[in-house]
Amino acid sequence: MKKATGFYPRPSVDTKAGAAVGQAGGVLLTGTVRASGLDQALSGELSGWRSPWAVHDPAKVLLDLALTLALGGDTCSDLTVVRSEPALFGPVASDPTLSRTITTLAKDVERVLPAIDRARATARARVWAAAGANAPDHTRDGANPLVIDVDATLVTAHSDKEQARPTFKRGSGFHPLCAFVDHGTDGTGEPLAIKLRAGNAGSNTAADHIEVLRAALAQLPSHRPGTRPGRKVLVRIDGAGSTHKVIDWLTGQRLSYSPAGGGTPRSGSPCPPTPPTCSNSSRRRSGPPRWTPTTPSVTGRGSPN
Repeated sequence: MKKATGFYPRPSVDTKAGAAVGQAGGVLLTGTVRASGLDQALSGELSGWRSPWAVHDPAKVLLDLALTLALGGDTCSDLTVVRSEPALFGPVASDPTLSRTITTLAKDVERVLPAIDRARATARARVWAAAGANAPDHTRDGANPLVIDVDATLVTAHSDKEQARPTFKRGSGFHPLCAFVDHGTDGTGEPLAIKLRAGNAGSNTAADHIEVLRAALAQLPSHRPGTRPGRKVLVRIDGAGSTHKVIDWLTGQRLSYSPAGGGTPRSGSPCPPTPPTCSNSSRRRSGPPRWTPTTPSVTGRGSPN
């Protein structure tokens, strides 16, 4: 193990006989934290909430929690997973210290969450800059926009959890709203913003969609506060987000958008009129093609049968 200047050690691989370490896959995560500069950015943003007598940096505590989640944990007490491997994760806070840190940050959540978002945006900008021509926003324009997908999901949780409520699927839990960058067929999605909501939160709440979109745009390295991103960003949003308020907001930002689950992208202009009788062909198991009517969608394309 090499000494580290950041939060996490730099373990090395050798062929000597010795005790093996568990959770070795966590090295990829700690290496990502170090390479992106997320540790330093988060530490700087949260410095105002660190006590002069504190041993553990609040940023390190939050990052250790994120690692715990990535390694399969689902409760704060699962922090013991990373605490048991100091050679990989360095000094890890005890459960009481973790509890005090979360309580301190939660008391000032209106300032803490924006600070965390700024640190994430700083790290993202560094990674995308290092990626060069492979960055998601490289050479993006109106004809080849950066795609942001917005959708909600359900997370099951016991009813005694804070904000856990009955869901429309007749379960119990949360109904977060998420925004991801689509990396295309050659990559995975990249989370930009997630809004935690109670399980009974509405699917088509315009205020929530606009809040998540604002947060997502703020995470883009090319975005500048007070400016409109324009057509180089395409927002894909399903029918739940296709309300008048959301569409008007997208239009005001001059964003390209594709509501109702797909179709022809729009850019701040009304959809062209669609003939009342559009048709597409479907084929029976035998015989000639059968022509059937379709219903126009908000995007101006007929809905497939």
